[in-house]
Amino acid sequence: MTGLTLKGRGIVEGHCKAEALVSSKPISFLGGVDPADGKIIEKNHDLYGECIKDKILCFPHGHGSTVGSYVLYSLAKRNSAPKAILNQTADPVVVVGAIIANIPMVTQVDIDQINTGDLVEVDGSSGCVRVSKKEKS
Repeated sequence: MTGLTLKGRGIVEGHCKAEALVSSKPISFLGGVDPADGKIIEKNHDLYGECIKDKILCFPHGHGSTVGSYVLYSLAKRNSAPKAILNQTADPVVVVGAIIANIPMVTQVDIDQINTGDLVEVDGSSGCVRVSKKEKS
């Protein structure tokens, strides 16, 4: 595996390592993610049917209702939340959700450098993101 290091702005402290799930579209946690199991249920979303549980969830930014913050918290309580969240732009709904759910979060990250399946290590304190690129077969 080849690797690279990205630097962003740490929002929620924490350290974890997991497989990336990357979207080019914003995510609405209210109505876009099933709060029971963490599957993307928003029709026409590029991650439709994918499960965010235990992934490093990478997407440009959030959108939608402030209730989305509670959905993130609810996902964490059901053990269906992502291990960490990486965004290009901080959205208040996602930030509040990550804080109350204690999900490590880094913003100002060039998520175009990350592909689904890459192994990603997130340090929410320093904003450092290490990416081990999945070898192409």
